[in-house]
Amino acid sequence: MSILGWIILGLLAGAIAKLLLPGRDPGGFLGTTLIGIAGAFLGGWISSRWLDHPVSKHFYDGATWAAAIGGSLVLLILYRVIFGNSRD
Repeated sequence: MSILGWIILGLLAGAIAKLLLPGRDPGGFLGTTLIGIAGAFLGGWISSRWLDHPVSKHFYDGATWAAAIGGSLVLLILYRVIFGNSRD
């Protein structure tokens, strides 16, 4: 899958992660979007490195989506823990 495919997947994975983890984020929409893209790359790297499942083949592969959403969730949770809710 190309870099553009991973960016699109990251945008969608970030939106899905945001739906699964509602609430206000310290960075707003832009921060959540960037976290989604970074989470897709992180999830794909972890999946191919330690789970022995290469995710760079197809955009519509379920494992690729699960890795991207999982990576986005992890980064979103870490972001909230580190930076807190700055909109209070």
